[in-house]
Amino acid sequence: MATLYTQAESNIRKTYFYLLGFVLIIFGIGWTLSYVYNEVWLLYFALIFSVVTSFYSYWNSDKIVIALTKAKPAKKEEHLELYRITENLAISNGIPMPRLYILDDPQPNAFATGRNPANGVIAVTTGLLEMLDRVELEAVVAHELGHIGNNDILITSVVVVLVGTIVFIAGFFFRMTFYGGMRGGRGRGNALVLVGALVFIVLSPILAQLMKLAISRKREYLADSTAVLTTRYPEGLIRALEKISGDQNQLKVANDATAHLFLVSPFRGKEQKSWFRKLFMTHPPIEERIKKLREIDIQ
Repeated sequence: MATLYTQAESNIRKTYFYLLGFVLIIFGIGWTLSYVYNEVWLLYFALIFSVVTSFYSYWNSDKIVIALTKAKPAKKEEHLELYRITENLAISNGIPMPRLYILDDPQPNAFATGRNPANGVIAVTTGLLEMLDRVELEAVVAHELGHIGNNDILITSVVVVLVGTIVFIAGFFFRMTFYGGMRGGRGRGNALVLVGALVFIVLSPILAQLMKLAISRKREYLADSTAVLTTRYPEGLIRALEKISGDQNQLKVANDATAHLFLVSPFRGKEQKSWFRKLFMTHPPIEERIKKLREIDIQ
């Protein structure tokens, strides 16, 4: 039977495995471009461009997400129980008290953002506060604090940079190929090399997106484990997920840019069941999360 620690370690290992995959893809694209065009500077230019354009988004991630979701600061006098739960759990986790926000939406959901624990933000919907009891709410907050404490925002920001790098390099390759006519490159005299390069460049962004989604799912499992490690009561999160899974309200501000941040997917009625379609999910299926939680040995 899995323990809290073995499950957490497994998800961490898989996360870094995927990150290594990103590095290998970028290296492969760089080698392909340098071979076809005989110009190594193309890779350096793409890397610098992607990092610079992504830096602002990372540094201001909390402000951007709050603006996109239209969340409002939670007033302590109106949400005293939420504040008390969060303060106690933050102390237990040894991290600063995050700023709390409220989304006025009937769908029960929550998310965490912020570039590090010192700038952490937790937002919950009014639907979540109305649906869950204190034990269940505590489990959800512990899950979101897990994202903050596990530096998931940092990891997802790095992944966004890597995906952006791959997509940018692929687009740059196509523009040079079809508008630049391969001038000065090795591809003019070797059609097979060009075809192979095109196939690789086309598939790389798709593979990068799949790995990004896989990392998002692994971080959800890790946050679930962290929540149980904090509360020592997996049934609280299980009950919360069961209640949430039965709700069919659509989140009004749901979009692809922020969907991976939420406790569960904000897109209702679009859950996929086949193994192929699961590859494109931002979150693991709730039934699988509950199954893993029931298998945990908290001793």
